[in-house]
Amino acid sequence: MSDRTLYQWFAESVRKHPDCPALQTPAACLTYQQLHNCALALAEHILRSHGKAPARVALLASRSVIAFAGYLAALRLGAAVTPLNPSFPTARNRMVCELAGLDMLLADESGAGQLAAGLGQVARTVLQLTDENAFTATRSVDLPPYDASLNDIAYILFTSGSTGRPKGVPIRHRNVSPYLTHNIARYKLGPDCRTSHTFDLTFDPSVFDLFVTWGAGATLVVPASGALLTPVDYLVNTGITHWFSVPSVVSVSADLGNLPTGLVNTLRWSIFIGEPLAYDQAKAWLAIAPGTVIENVYGPTELTVACTEYSLPKDPANWPPTSNDTVPIGSVYDFLDYLVLDAEGKSASEGELSVRGRQRFDGYLDPADNRGRFFSYDGHRVIEFDEGGELTDAHYYRTGDLVRFESGNLVHLGRLDNQVKIRGYRVELGEIEAAMRRHSDVGQAVVIAVRRGEQTELTGFYTGTLLQPAEFVRWLRKHVPLHMVPRRFQHRETMPLNANGKTDRGQLRNMLLAQAGGDLLARKG
Repeated sequence: MSDRTLYQWFAESVRKHPDCPALQTPAACLTYQQLHNCALALAEHILRSHGKAPARVALLASRSVIAFAGYLAALRLGAAVTPLNPSFPTARNRMVCELAGLDMLLADESGAGQLAAGLGQVARTVLQLTDENAFTATRSVDLPPYDASLNDIAYILFTSGSTGRPKGVPIRHRNVSPYLTHNIARYKLGPDCRTSHTFDLTFDPSVFDLFVTWGAGATLVVPASGALLTPVDYLVNTGITHWFSVPSVVSVSADLGNLPTGLVNTLRWSIFIGEPLAYDQAKAWLAIAPGTVIENVYGPTELTVACTEYSLPKDPANWPPTSNDTVPIGSVYDFLDYLVLDAEGKSASEGELSVRGRQRFDGYLDPADNRGRFFSYDGHRVIEFDEGGELTDAHYYRTGDLVRFESGNLVHLGRLDNQVKIRGYRVELGEIEAAMRRHSDVGQAVVIAVRRGEQTELTGFYTGTLLQPAEFVRWLRKHVPLHMVPRRFQHRETMPLNANGKTDRGQLRNMLLAQAGGDLLARKG
């Protein structure tokens, strides 16, 4: 199958399966033709309002018809899409908008509060629409011919940045098309399949939710609010055949007693991404859906959603043991090149995973962020990418992830830098520290990540004036998303220093371990 743009993948399914359901929300079910009609009408509305096709569109919407049709409308006009989460702080969304250089913002009802708080001033054209607008929109002008190319940017997502400034990751259509081709074939998706939608549009696994689904002519089934806390009900009531989520959904549901067994019989594939999948989580999930294949996949945003995969054997007795009791991430896609290099830059059985190939992005939105992230390899030594040079297909992307070959499979051991996964979101601890330091009563700030059971928890250390924890939490929630707010805070008069005069993070981590009496496990890094 030849490469296509995201819009072309969808349009081909419209041509082949016009009367098959494309989107099911709690309030409506739209066929491919109906969803396409909504997208085209919205595209014309955007064109009339903006005066011309926008280059970059921000989408401040979540799980509404406007969100999905708006995404397609922007793609139809050849625009790059930058999703915004309406639950994230307005200040952070504003920063993302400014960094993305957008010229239009499309919002649904969930974005009304942020628009009123000033976000509506970040773009020349701002449209706030309801699902009713999507259903009643009429076409009155002809759209220009579709002329987006595979080299155009499909979407721009923003990951946490160590300086407190999020990093823009532009993904081109030619990066995402091979990912769609591979996953549609691997998971045998077609018009008889019904896929889950557990990811916010700002999280790149949502590209699987939408476009692997629509590229195959399958149905995207949007859960009702709160439905992911009772995933078994969601699976049973909607007949999901393909599940895709972070592993923590399993743990949270289990803690709430919401994983009853013996009810799920439609689930064929269960795919997990975003954080390590523990064997205990896999066993709990298999108990509710004995007929499912459990797949663990891995990949950073920069490598287009996922680049490795591993299927657990049907019989748990055959599950391979690993050194950290997590499911292997398996092997790298066979059409990508990869290296595992030790600290000396030599090929090794344990080291940093680096990948190049068709899914590797072409560099960050701000070229300064490329520093230290790319290199070429002559078979013997690493040749670091010169910031002023040309980034080519020969360069590998450093994932920053430590892996080890165990029984022929890659096992993810943790991060090499100061980055962690919280509920599947990639979080740079430096961004949280930068936000804490913005408080007028805070001097220094250090965030330490530790493991409690299967969950990663954050503790924020700070100097300055002693603050009430609840007050600090409320203040910080205005500056970073909820998943980035530390669960605990500790005030200190001074920070401990190491021999080089730098803040001794290891001493703070050991302090937490001692306070917890060994109940916590320190994150490597």
